[in-house]
Amino acid sequence: MVAALLRARAFWPTPVREVTRYVGGVLPVPGSPHVVFTPGHTLGHCALHFPDRDTVIVGDAVVMLDPYTAETGWPERPPRTRSAHSSRSTPWPTPGATTVLTGHGEAWRGGVVEAVARARRAGAS
Repeated sequence: MVAALLRARAFWPTPVREVTRYVGGVLPVPGSPHVVFTPGHTLGHCALHFPDRDTVIVGDAVVMLDPYTAETGWPERPPRTRSAHSSRSTPWPTPGATTVLTGHGEAWRGGVVEAVARARRAGAS
């Protein structure tokens, strides 16, 4: 997988020319996602909850695929990160989201609460 990323120049992306920050709430974009801050993978990491779709995009807060080993399975924290959504005291305000779209791997359809619980138990891969 790493070789494929190297061939695709994934480690040398085109620089971002403009950044628009948001502070929370609902984004004024199609689908009107609710911003859920999930610090840990990165300081400003957030998830996007689509209540009308029963879906949350968690990005790299939880992954289903280890990009270094290509192992798949159940939700875990991203590999080789200090902590992904490590704060056990930070609640996920999306308990109704059944479908979880992760940054790596297949979608998890067992709910965000279970995905986060399993990732916390599994730790970083």
